[in-house]
Amino acid sequence: MENYGYTKTEDIHNQQSNVPYRSEKKIPAAILGILVGWLALNKFYLGYTKEGIIQLVLNVVTLGAASIIPFIEGILYLFMNDKQFDDTYVYGKKGWL
Repeated sequence: MENYGYTKTEDIHNQQSNVPYRSEKKIPAAILGILVGWLALNKFYLGYTKEGIIQLVLNVVTLGAASIIPFIEGILYLFMNDKQFDDTYVYGKKGWL
């Protein structure tokens, strides 16, 4: 069987290209935002330390009312496709909504 100049790595990559794109961080970030957003764990999980601290301070100052922000973010994460989520929040580093 000839490989027509392809390496084994290229053959494996071509076989894997049929697999749909999956984000490793989307579902955990969404769950953290929805369930424990008042602790800003979704922000810290995505690497947004400054935004996480701001979220914690907002939650204290507003007596928890600002925890609606991570809840909404968690819902938004779930409705985004995986590629869009990674492009926006993992690689694009968009800190808020």
